[in-house]
Amino acid sequence: MKTRAVRLHGANDLRLMEFELPEIKDDEVLVKVISDSICMSTYKCAILGEKHKRVHDDVAEHPAIMGHEFAGVIEKVGKKYEGIYKPGMKFTLQPALNYKGTMWSPGYSYPFFGGDCTYCIVPQEVFELGCFLEYKGDAFFEASLAEPYSCSIGAAHASFHTQMGVYQHEMGIREGGRMAILAGAGPMGLGMAEYIIHCDRRPGVLVVTDINEERLARARELFPRELVEKTGVTVHFVNTADMADPAAALKELAGGGFDDVFAYAPVPSVVTLASDILGRDGCLNFFAGPTDPKFSATINFYDVHYNSTHVIGTTGGNTADMVESLELTAAGRIRPAVMVTHVGGLDAAAETTLNLPKIPGGKKLIYTHISMPLTAIEDFGKLGEADPRFAELDKICKAHSGLWCLEAENYLLSHWENVE
Repeated sequence: MKTRAVRLHGANDLRLMEFELPEIKDDEVLVKVISDSICMSTYKCAILGEKHKRVHDDVAEHPAIMGHEFAGVIEKVGKKYEGIYKPGMKFTLQPALNYKGTMWSPGYSYPFFGGDCTYCIVPQEVFELGCFLEYKGDAFFEASLAEPYSCSIGAAHASFHTQMGVYQHEMGIREGGRMAILAGAGPMGLGMAEYIIHCDRRPGVLVVTDINEERLARARELFPRELVEKTGVTVHFVNTADMADPAAALKELAGGGFDDVFAYAPVPSVVTLASDILGRDGCLNFFAGPTDPKFSATINFYDVHYNSTHVIGTTGGNTADMVESLELTAAGRIRPAVMVTHVGGLDAAAETTLNLPKIPGGKKLIYTHISMPLTAIEDFGKLGEADPRFAELDKICKAHSGLWCLEAENYLLSHWENVE
């Protein structure tokens, strides 16, 4: 079986190549990948190459397939799993394997297993760990986005609070409390906001900050205050760029110090602001992973000692978090599409990955069996003046509040060139 895949050969060295996959073993499964969303972690892997903790030292000789937020259908099942899985079954998977103490993961470490490809081989450890998940929904992109959603879900679960003199952690964000998502108008921050507003453990006040007014304007459109407040959450989208004292302004807006603060950008000033707005027993989650191993920032240790503030960091979610994401999506309680601003084909994946921080907007969604430049959803209308296919995509998305959707996905897959 031939596959076309974007593989990592070294730092800043991604190549789209066609090659032969080996025959699957009895404890492996061959899958057809349909969609993969590009993660900022993939960009960090691409620019670091073998210096990345999940990439093996000999990646130049054994290049790794990129991409870990993917979904598709089963093509062929090894003998061991013939009674469990069947060809045609839709799937997604939890890529944070942590198998036997290693950091190996699809999209970083495997020569035949990753999301930026037409076909790949799922190895036995994924099944052994229970990380291969049947997907019963219709839209492949929603299954791809279950993994990034699980990261925010896991972060919300990892937050904790205490009582003075009681040495026991109460896990999860403080229900009915004050919560802030700093640098939160990007795709992951909006995903967290969508989850927090619609999950079963909600704050009373949610403040989302950013320094980009365009991103904030889109966020306000996606989360109309009058609709959000029906869930019991008062939401504020705040531009902190020109505030003389953002910490004081945010605390005044929320009516006090924050119980839960999530820092969604690896920027020292963001981390310091997160520390400054914590209330008593406040939990700061440094969510955004830096590329600099010596990254540091100033936090208030007086508050750590006297006000019981605390700092944690989470990376990724677990399988239960992914299942929760899929269940909430299936129930229509969360909209993964709020994260997506661009779509493209496999031929756009390498360039998109290497330039990800320079491309504005939210999640970049790759459909691996089509040929298409990375394209912003907001540009469909203009492109439709020359190409009626884009005009139709524009019409479809506008009928869904400007969001990517199942109807758009189906139209794309049936009207663009298949590169298989």
